[in-house]
Amino acid sequence: MNYIKIISVCTMSLFSFTSLFAQKQVAFVQNEKEQKIDVMIDGKFFTAYLYGNKIDKPVLFPLVTASGTTVTRGFPLATRANERTDHPHHIGMWFNYGDVNGLDFWNNSDAIKAEEKSKYGSIRHQKIVALKPGKQKGTLEVSSNWVDINGKILIKETTILRFSGDANSRTVDRITTLTAQQGKVSFKDNKEGVLGIRVTRELEMPSQKAEIFTDAQGLATNVAVLNNAGVTGNFLSSKGITGNEVWGTRGNWCMIYGQKEGKDIAISIIDHPNNPGYPTYWHARGYGLFAANTLGQDVLSGGKEKLDFSLDAGKSVTFKYRVLVSDSYTPSKETLNKAAESFAKKS
Repeated sequence: MNYIKIISVCTMSLFSFTSLFAQKQVAFVQNEKEQKIDVMIDGKFFTAYLYGNKIDKPVLFPLVTASGTTVTRGFPLATRANERTDHPHHIGMWFNYGDVNGLDFWNNSDAIKAEEKSKYGSIRHQKIVALKPGKQKGTLEVSSNWVDINGKILIKETTILRFSGDANSRTVDRITTLTAQQGKVSFKDNKEGVLGIRVTRELEMPSQKAEIFTDAQGLATNVAVLNNAGVTGNFLSSKGITGNEVWGTRGNWCMIYGQKEGKDIAISIIDHPNNPGYPTYWHARGYGLFAANTLGQDVLSGGKEKLDFSLDAGKSVTFKYRVLVSDSYTPSKETLNKAAESFAKKS
């Protein structure tokens, strides 16, 4: 029998519900058979934490606005008409990296041939540490292992996901701590990382040409030209850079924005000053990849900078990111600057 556990909180006051910017109650619906936890804000579905072994890392999928508009791509889990089917490892929102002791965690998926799998790593969910609903925010804490094809643990991960929202926005704070296990762990500079989101077709940038992108293993992926009808996306970084020019630049926040179903929508990623390599480089592509990569400095700077971050056995590092999903409006640069200042004050 399918086991479903519903965790909720007391109804908020009438004043809170009628106030436009009041934070809404957060609840969780845990489905152990399907290995997922739905996140509900004000009784509406926002996202789900998926942790099954059918994908090679836990993800948040999909991301949905306060009014019910899906802002992430459906492929490969829930393919929709007229969307791209490249890069099957781009699922919802995730956290991993393209070169960890020579293993590629970023590009791993069921599309990799069996004889090539030894070159890739996986992140395997271990347990739910805490699940705390709340009147203004909800917290999900989980632990995972970063492993090679034989199950050897390179890294133990603890991640805290804090969810909140109001009438026109949703927020996720992701705090991830990585601890090296049996030996030194090297994160060699690589463009494939760290916090990634693959957006819906409508938030892509219109494109008039096909492109080929090559991963860390030399595997090429063709990104075809599609019908650009309804494709309205654009990037804006904290440095005022827009469009495809954002790729390979630094900034403490970046936003992808556009229209879908007649509404202005936006996704913003905010970096934290305590992260290694702050402010992050942006691995942002017009075909719909939106990623903050603090570790890939050599590639993303064109060789001008180098980090090659590493952890000795037993040592830890923590990464903090805030993701804002805006509904029916596009945040201004001033609004995001204030949001970044607020997030920076959180230790």
